[in-house]
Amino acid sequence: MVCVAWRDAEGYVKWLSAKAGREYRLPSEAEWEYAARAGTTTSRYWGDSVDAGCAYANLGDHSMRDGLGMAPWADCNDGYVRTAPVGRFRPNAFGLHDMLGNVWEWTADCWHEGYEGAPADGSAWVSGTCERRTNRGAAWNSHPRNVRSSNRGSYSPDAYESVGFRVAR
Repeated sequence: MVCVAWRDAEGYVKWLSAKAGREYRLPSEAEWEYAARAGTTTSRYWGDSVDAGCAYANLGDHSMRDGLGMAPWADCNDGYVRTAPVGRFRPNAFGLHDMLGNVWEWTADCWHEGYEGAPADGSAWVSGTCERRTNRGAAWNSHPRNVRSSNRGSYSPDAYESVGFRVAR
Protein backbone atom coordinates (compact mmCIF):
# COMPACT_ATOMS: atom_id res chain seq x y z
CA MET A 1 0.00 0.00 0.00
CA VAL A 2 1.30 3.46 -0.82
CA CYS A 3 0.26 7.08 -0.24
CA VAL A 4 -1.04 6.46 3.25
CA ALA A 5 -0.48 8.48 6.41
CA TRP A 6 0.93 6.79 9.53
CA ARG A 7 -2.35 7.33 11.37
CA ASP A 8 -4.22 5.53 8.57
CA ALA A 9 -1.72 2.66 8.58
CA GLU A 10 -2.25 2.30 12.34
CA GLY A 11 -6.01 2.36 11.77
CA TYR A 12 -5.71 -0.35 9.16
CA VAL A 13 -3.74 -2.75 11.37
CA LYS A 14 -6.28 -2.25 14.18
CA TRP A 15 -9.11 -3.00 11.75
CA LEU A 16 -7.26 -6.04 10.36
CA SER A 17 -6.61 -7.36 13.86
CA ALA A 18 -10.31 -7.13 14.76
CA LYS A 19 -11.38 -8.65 11.43
CA ALA A 20 -8.89 -11.55 11.54
CA GLY A 21 -9.03 -12.22 15.27
CA ARG A 22 -5.23 -12.04 15.44
CA GLU A 23 -2.94 -9.18 16.35
CA TYR A 24 -1.44 -7.31 13.40
CA ARG A 25 0.71 -4.19 13.75
CA LEU A 26 3.29 -2.04 12.07
CA PRO A 27 6.78 -3.51 12.51
CA SER A 28 9.22 -1.84 14.85
CA GLU A 29 12.17 -0.12 13.22
CA ALA A 30 14.44 -2.93 14.46
CA GLU A 31 12.14 -5.62 13.04
CA TRP A 32 11.97 -3.79 9.73
CA GLU A 33 15.76 -3.62 9.40
CA TYR A 34 16.13 -7.28 10.36
CA ALA A 35 13.65 -8.23 7.63
CA ALA A 36 15.34 -5.94 5.07
CA ARG A 37 18.83 -7.27 5.77
CA ALA A 38 17.71 -10.91 5.57
CA GLY A 39 20.84 -12.14 7.32
CA THR A 40 23.29 -9.97 5.37
CA THR A 41 25.90 -7.61 6.78
CA THR A 42 26.32 -5.57 3.60
CA SER A 43 24.74 -2.16 3.05
CA ARG A 44 22.04 -3.69 0.83
CA TYR A 45 20.63 -7.19 0.80
CA TRP A 46 22.18 -7.71 -2.64
CA GLY A 47 25.63 -6.50 -1.50
CA ASP A 48 27.41 -3.17 -1.35
CA SER A 49 27.10 -2.30 -5.05
CA VAL A 50 25.00 0.76 -5.82
CA ASP A 51 25.06 -0.12 -9.51
CA ALA A 52 23.24 -3.46 -9.03
CA GLY A 53 20.24 -1.61 -7.58
CA CYS A 54 17.97 -1.71 -10.63
CA ALA A 55 17.72 -5.50 -10.46
CA TYR A 56 16.59 -5.37 -6.82
CA ALA A 57 14.86 -2.06 -6.22
CA ASN A 58 12.85 0.72 -7.81
CA LEU A 59 15.03 3.82 -7.40
CA GLY A 60 15.96 7.08 -9.12
CA ASP A 61 17.14 6.06 -12.59
CA HIS A 62 16.71 6.72 -16.34
CA SER A 63 12.99 5.79 -16.16
CA MET A 64 12.46 8.62 -13.70
CA ARG A 65 14.48 10.99 -15.87
CA ASP A 66 12.62 10.09 -19.05
CA GLY A 67 9.18 10.24 -17.45
CA LEU A 68 9.55 13.24 -15.17
CA GLY A 69 12.57 15.17 -16.42
CA MET A 70 14.38 14.64 -13.12
CA ALA A 71 18.11 13.95 -13.14
CA PRO A 72 18.82 10.23 -12.88
CA TRP A 73 21.18 8.99 -10.21
CA ALA A 74 21.48 5.33 -11.17
CA ASP A 75 22.91 4.50 -14.57
CA CYS A 76 20.22 1.94 -15.36
CA ASN A 77 16.56 1.73 -16.28
CA ASP A 78 14.20 -0.26 -14.05
CA GLY A 79 11.20 0.49 -16.28
CA TYR A 80 9.13 2.41 -13.71
CA VAL A 81 8.77 6.18 -13.62
CA ARG A 82 7.20 6.18 -10.13
CA THR A 83 6.10 3.21 -8.01
CA ALA A 84 6.27 -0.32 -9.36
CA PRO A 85 3.83 -3.19 -8.76
CA VAL A 86 4.84 -5.41 -5.85
CA GLY A 87 7.23 -8.23 -6.69
CA ARG A 88 8.77 -6.87 -9.91
CA PHE A 89 12.28 -6.93 -8.47
CA ARG A 90 14.39 -9.73 -7.00
CA PRO A 91 13.53 -10.62 -3.39
CA ASN A 92 15.97 -10.72 -0.49
CA ALA A 93 17.12 -14.01 1.11
CA PHE A 94 13.94 -14.11 3.23
CA GLY A 95 11.85 -13.96 0.05
CA LEU A 96 10.65 -10.40 0.76
CA HIS A 97 10.20 -8.10 -2.21
CA ASP A 98 10.65 -4.34 -2.36
CA MET A 99 12.24 -3.93 1.06
CA LEU A 100 14.40 -1.18 -0.43
CA GLY A 101 13.23 1.47 -2.87
CA ASN A 102 9.75 1.81 -4.37
CA VAL A 103 8.11 3.45 -1.32
CA TRP A 104 9.20 4.50 2.14
CA GLU A 105 7.61 2.26 4.77
CA TRP A 106 6.16 3.32 8.11
CA THR A 107 7.32 1.68 11.30
CA ALA A 108 5.68 1.83 14.72
CA ASP A 109 8.51 3.94 16.15
CA CYS A 110 8.58 7.58 17.12
CA TRP A 111 11.49 9.44 15.51
CA HIS A 112 14.86 9.62 17.27
CA GLU A 113 18.07 10.94 15.68
CA GLY A 114 20.08 7.94 16.89
CA TYR A 115 19.73 4.69 18.79
CA GLU A 116 21.02 5.69 22.24
CA GLY A 117 18.31 4.65 24.69
CA ALA A 118 16.43 2.50 22.15
CA PRO A 119 14.69 -0.67 23.40
CA ALA A 120 17.18 -3.54 23.45
CA ASP A 121 14.52 -6.17 22.72
CA GLY A 122 13.59 -4.98 19.21
CA SER A 123 10.26 -3.49 20.26
CA ALA A 124 9.01 -0.16 18.96
CA TRP A 125 10.35 3.00 20.56
CA VAL A 126 7.11 4.83 21.32
CA SER A 127 8.35 7.67 23.51
CA GLY A 128 10.10 10.85 22.48
CA THR A 129 9.43 12.85 19.34
CA CYS A 130 6.17 11.25 18.25
CA GLU A 131 5.30 14.37 16.24
CA ARG A 132 7.43 12.57 13.64
CA ARG A 133 7.34 8.86 12.85
CA THR A 134 10.17 6.72 11.54
CA ASN A 135 10.07 5.32 8.02
CA ARG A 136 12.53 3.03 6.32
CA GLY A 137 13.64 1.77 2.92
CA ALA A 138 13.74 4.80 0.59
CA ALA A 139 11.48 5.34 -2.45
CA TRP A 140 11.30 5.31 -6.25
CA ASN A 141 12.90 8.76 -6.43
CA SER A 142 15.73 8.08 -3.97
CA HIS A 143 19.39 8.37 -4.83
CA PRO A 144 20.92 4.86 -5.00
CA ARG A 145 23.40 5.65 -2.22
CA ASN A 146 20.38 6.08 0.09
CA VAL A 147 18.71 2.83 -0.96
CA ARG A 148 20.28 0.69 1.76
CA SER A 149 19.14 -1.42 4.69
CA SER A 150 20.17 1.11 7.33
CA ASN A 151 18.55 4.12 5.65
CA ARG A 152 15.96 5.83 7.79
CA GLY A 153 13.87 8.94 7.70
CA SER A 154 10.95 10.59 9.39
CA TYR A 155 7.73 12.31 8.45
CA SER A 156 4.78 13.84 10.20
CA PRO A 157 2.21 11.09 10.96
CA ASP A 158 -0.10 12.91 8.52
CA ALA A 159 2.33 12.74 5.57
CA TYR A 160 1.62 10.22 2.87
CA GLU A 161 3.43 10.94 -0.40
CA SER A 162 5.74 8.06 -1.37
CA VAL A 163 5.05 6.29 1.95
CA GLY A 164 3.44 2.92 2.44
CA PHE A 165 3.54 0.14 5.01
CA ARG A 166 3.80 -3.56 5.71
CA VAL A 167 2.10 -5.42 8.49
CA ALA A 168 3.71 -7.63 11.12
CA ARG A 169 2.05 -10.42 13.10
